[in-house]
Amino acid sequence: MKPSIERTPSSAVPQAFDYRMTPYLESLLRGRPADDPLSLQFLPQEQELNAQAHETSDPIGDVPFTPVAGVVHRHADRILLKVAHSCPVYCRFCFRREMIGSKGEPLQGPLLDAAIAYVRAHPKIWEVILTGGDPLSLSGRRLRGVLTDLASIEHVRVLRIHSRVPIVAPDSIDDSHLGALQQPLPVYLAVHVNHPDEITDAVVTALQRLSAAGAVLLSQTVLLRGVNDNEDVLEALFRRLVCLKVRPYYLHHPDLAVGTSHFRVPIEVGQRLMRSLRRTVSGLCLPTYVLDIPGGFGKVPIGPMYVGARNASGCRQIEDPAGLRHSYPE
Repeated sequence: MKPSIERTPSSAVPQAFDYRMTPYLESLLRGRPADDPLSLQFLPQEQELNAQAHETSDPIGDVPFTPVAGVVHRHADRILLKVAHSCPVYCRFCFRREMIGSKGEPLQGPLLDAAIAYVRAHPKIWEVILTGGDPLSLSGRRLRGVLTDLASIEHVRVLRIHSRVPIVAPDSIDDSHLGALQQPLPVYLAVHVNHPDEITDAVVTALQRLSAAGAVLLSQTVLLRGVNDNEDVLEALFRRLVCLKVRPYYLHHPDLAVGTSHFRVPIEVGQRLMRSLRRTVSGLCLPTYVLDIPGGFGKVPIGPMYVGARNASGCRQIEDPAGLRHSYPE
């Protein structure tokens, strides 16, 4: 991977939260105003210093579910494996911003061996999700080693990777990364992308190469004030992704990470957007709108509800995408 550019903006923000920039992304941001949807995501802002009382360094509850270093085991059939402790860039809304980068620790040597051994010792683990930090920031050799070790465990049937690299450093994905994805198990790659402007020609090429290498591509998007809290933006993003063989998977409500309140919108905004999108786009283009309950209680769908209570005759009241109500007998 090409080295990231370490810039120090003229504010106190980088002293509180890590800042990093890839050459590719810096060229993409050049000339964009401070309130541009891409600038807001990647350039430090003074608002990050305004921590709220309900914000926490572990907003989704990783720590209580960490039996060994690098493993988060919240659900019986799957684990998170934090194989990387850094990212090529640090998104300003990151929910692990106080656990990665300069505040994180590499998972390698005996620590990685212990994490793999944990997976091997728990036969209910069906899926392993590589996260971090960004797994594709590892060298292709290291990534292949981890995936190969996991694929050799009989009860592991699915491998998943969560990554921002195809979006922020598409030129860094080389043949060794593509070769690492060629495993006997299905490999799902969830690409984090929030705005149509992030999908440049270089990104398209990277996604096409990843798909050709055999990865099943999904997307994850975070609903962010000033970035994509707009029906037209989300529609353009999801349509573009589907045309590139990337299935929109999750639209995340922002987590309660320290210094990120300026990005959060009311849940009703997300529900209204999802209701509008259901009227205008194919089901292929609709991710599930989810909230990760603080404390480690997991993700739940929080999209609009179309099923109402039973009426006096025992029929359910069902609302269609246009807002009209219909009686459904049960």
